[in-house]
Amino acid sequence: MIERRPFAQLGGANHGWLDAKHHFSFASYYDPSRMGWGPIRVWNDDTIEAGTGFPPHAHADMEIITYVREGAITHQDSLGNSGRTEAGDVQVMSAGSGVRHSEYNRETETTKIFQIWIEPKTRGETPSWGAKPFPKGERSGRFVTLASGFADDADALPIRTDARIVGASLKAGETAEYALGAGRHVYLVPAKGSVEINGVRIETGDGAAIADETALRVTAIDDAEIVLVDAA
Repeated sequence: MIERRPFAQLGGANHGWLDAKHHFSFASYYDPSRMGWGPIRVWNDDTIEAGTGFPPHAHADMEIITYVREGAITHQDSLGNSGRTEAGDVQVMSAGSGVRHSEYNRETETTKIFQIWIEPKTRGETPSWGAKPFPKGERSGRFVTLASGFADDADALPIRTDARIVGASLKAGETAEYALGAGRHVYLVPAKGSVEINGVRIETGDGAAIADETALRVTAIDDAEIVLVDAA
């Protein structure tokens, strides 16, 4: 089952400094049929104007993954962590027992991010933060695990949930395959470009909610950058 969720039909709000699109119910957008996908609770497509951002605020018991599509995001938190994550790279914050953080676009250009929230396996853990560059060349023509809750994904950023965040960059006409275990919930969004997933066409920014598939065959219609979450 592959359900296309067109970008134009997503919820969202434009706050001037922030233009946010919500794949699932979030803030003032509520759709009882889109409360999440398995343990995936939030997938926001955020456009943040230069010199603006999210002021300090608190989170607890959530795995928060930020994939930077364009520009860069600068993080600072109550644990003393700080860092700048650039386009194509990923940061992970395990909110655990509680943490305050800010996320600002300190650049002179617009920043675009995917912010993904996944429920953790356990609650009340010690909070943590990490970021890692993933040069696009390493995932050219194939899927690469960016963050993972599985010990065998040693090169990925750790998260505390039964999930993987996976990326791929495909040239027009290229195909990449991804195997799925039974009972998995997969959500895929092209950060750019159009793709076919097992014959279903998905455009830039569309969501694809996937279940009851044993494998995905993803073919780029034009040059594409893909982000996929594979969760229990």
